[in-house]
Amino acid sequence: MPVIVGVLSGGGDAPGINAVIRAAVRKGILYYNYEMIGIRDGWGGLLEGDFCPLTLKAITGILPLGGSILGTSRTNPFKHRDGPKRIFANVKKATIDAIIVIGGDDTQSVAQKLQEKGLHCVSVPKTIDNDLACTDYTFGFNTAVSIATEALDRIHTTAEAHHRVMIVEVMGRYTGWIALEAGIAGGADVILIPEHPFDIEEVCRYIKQRQERGKHFSIIVAAEGAKPKGGKEIVYRNKVDEFGNIRLGGVGYYLGKVIEDSTDIETRVVVLGHLQRGGSPTAFDRMLATRYGIAAIDLVKQGRFGLMVALKGNKIVSVPLKDVVGKRKMVDQKLYEMATVFFG
Repeated sequence: MPVIVGVLSGGGDAPGINAVIRAAVRKGILYYNYEMIGIRDGWGGLLEGDFCPLTLKAITGILPLGGSILGTSRTNPFKHRDGPKRIFANVKKATIDAIIVIGGDDTQSVAQKLQEKGLHCVSVPKTIDNDLACTDYTFGFNTAVSIATEALDRIHTTAEAHHRVMIVEVMGRYTGWIALEAGIAGGADVILIPEHPFDIEEVCRYIKQRQERGKHFSIIVAAEGAKPKGGKEIVYRNKVDEFGNIRLGGVGYYLGKVIEDSTDIETRVVVLGHLQRGGSPTAFDRMLATRYGIAAIDLVKQGRFGLMVALKGNKIVSVPLKDVVGKRKMVDQKLYEMATVFFG
């Protein structure tokens, strides 16, 4: 009987998922003679036994594609009746020997719990927020920053022409990696991130300082999880997903109203939203995702489970899932201090 390896992608989509799938499937088939199968829509596919063959033909041409050919979901099997039991029954029925799990913290937390119950898992870090512990970079982040930076370049011209304050809201629930790196690269005048609650009066002072220097426009980048000092995150909707995550959004419009009222300067808001997730991955993310896919299938071959592949410097390493789950990589304080040099 051939070794059967399943592949799933869970959580939010990120450019590069298909590059991981392509690399793991190609090496698994050509080098290890494995049978590779896809698990549709994340953990939901394991709950329902929704599988598809991952052949060499199936992965042809997917390297530059965004999204995931397998689909994805935020399904938490531990929130479903007999969830783990159903998963193990479907794994046994399909005679799956191991699963490559592509996902962020929520997806990895499920992998860790199921690994402890006996499911053979190898994980690949995926989130555009770049907030997973124990890895320098997650694939998808570079693409998101590139998209946000290009948007800032374009917004600069219209802001300057109309003498406006332009606020760009980017993704970043608990960490401000996208806002910080895109803000620095895109020449933002103020960058607001979750790690540093903002003082709205200070933000307005930066804008007025620019006016006094003859700069009659300002660009503000705000992560969706940014919040005022002593306040809470701005919530789009008071409904949580199966992992308890509330839907954030609206900090840009909150800032826009307060800034326009305080400074009497015309203010506009741009919410990039899922544009940051969509489309083709950058060359960096294609390369990183490919390296992750190869490393993941190699761990399966070595029989080393309960591990996540990771980037340390320029080397691909493996780290225990238990060291990753429930932890968060926050923005580098020194990098943020560097960014403040350009505020105002």
